Amino acid sequence: MTHDGGPGIDPQQLWLSDGRPRRGRRPAFSREAITEAAVALADTEGLEAVSMRRVAARVGAGAMSLYSYAPDKETLLELMVDHVTGELVPAPERTSGDWRAGLKAVAHLQRAHMLRHPWLPAALATHRTPGPRALAFLEHVLAILRPSGLDGAARLEVFAQLTAFVAGYVTHERAQAAAARSTERAAAEARYLAAMAADGRHPELAEALAAPARPVDADATFTRFLDRLVDGLDAA
Repeated sequence: MTHDGGPGIDPQQLWLSDGRPRRGRRPAFSREAITEAAVALADTEGLEAVSMRRVAARVGAGAMSLYSYAPDKETLLELMVDHVTGELVPAPERTSGDWRAGLKAVAHLQRAHMLRHPWLPAALATHRTPGPRALAFLEHVLAILRPSGLDGAARLEVFAQLTAFVAGYVTHERAQAAAARSTERAAAEARYLAAMAADGRHPELAEALAAPARPVDADATFTRFLDRLVDGLDAA
């Protein structure tokens, strides 16, 4: 999906309308059905596979008829992001008051969510207009952060920082998993690093590589990184 650098999406028009065409015959499908079809396509084949033609085929419509619901791919992507964000919106509940624990729980949910939808980290990089589901999730996270003592602007920054961290980690995690499938490549990289560490010009690297290796466990690594991030946040 590409962005044409045009005027962009009008959030009010996108999110405060029902997305139905105002003229013509009663539609045989809905914006929700179109969005679900686009998400299913992205989940199975990746974001680049999503096109109006492919989505139209999934809902049994002509490609041109979809433009009444999503006038361009940028709009369709916004709809997709908000649709899947609904999976993160919890039932109304009281927060525990332990904002760091709550924030870590949110991050673990986000990671699992992005692993279910591998296209999401890339989509979030250009996502600009939070819809109703995204706003409900944001409201939940801001409520978790209220006991932190951070002001509103800082809480918004923490949410953005956390989401960017999780998206970056998941992108790296998936790339590493793909690379690890080649044992020859992994062995070659290990030999290269060992040679560089032994050349005398990289003492810090040599010391780091000499330390006991930690088990390769994506869940444990994510938790360590997350603990460093959240425990180090300034609550002043």
